[in-house]
Amino acid sequence: MPRRYAPIATGEIYHIYNRGIDKRPVFLQKREYDRAILTLRYYRHVSPSMRLSIFLTLSLEARELFWERLRLHNPPIVTILSFCLMPNHYHLLVRQEGDGGIAQFISKVQNSYTKYFNTKHQRDGALCSNQFKAVRIESDEQLLHVSRYIHLNPYTGFICKDLHKTVMYPWSSLGDYVGNASFDWIDTSIILSQFNSKKSYLRFVDDQKDYQRHLAGIQHLTFE
Repeated sequence: MPRRYAPIATGEIYHIYNRGIDKRPVFLQKREYDRAILTLRYYRHVSPSMRLSIFLTLSLEARELFWERLRLHNPPIVTILSFCLMPNHYHLLVRQEGDGGIAQFISKVQNSYTKYFNTKHQRDGALCSNQFKAVRIESDEQLLHVSRYIHLNPYTGFICKDLHKTVMYPWSSLGDYVGNASFDWIDTSIILSQFNSKKSYLRFVDDQKDYQRHLAGIQHLTFE
């Protein structure tokens, strides 16, 4: 089970990140990225009444009803501001909404996805490092910087050759910030309230794309 030794404060925003054990890939196919995104959406709520694997056996109509019940009766334990899934790691920018919310959320997400991945690939054991990293956001400037850092990961990692393709990267929330919303459960308002428009945020991201790509690392944001 993922664990934290340092306390995480309710009402505060954190950059959460983790990677595959020995830097191994944790997402190999489109279906696995999609499953991980669904897992993020599902377990951000307080105690869903069924496991995600059971939810997926429901009809489309029953799923829609279940989503509505979650929205009305199961408040979020975390608010997700942004995310990016990369082949061997993930980044999240989240606000904790209740005591222990982030630890509970990460535990359920990683455990659920690991069971799915292990069953699919006939393997056993942990998939991600047991100790996820959490960096507390202490200023608006840092918040904006980290959101840009997260959204530029596909460009920095040479998965996307230009920023336009990075915007279209389907396993990131950047599209919600600069185009039409793909994930209605992402709260873009906190960050976008500090810009005049979505185009202004895109320019903010674009300004540092090459600098970030050529950095050897940003010490307090990158993996050890």
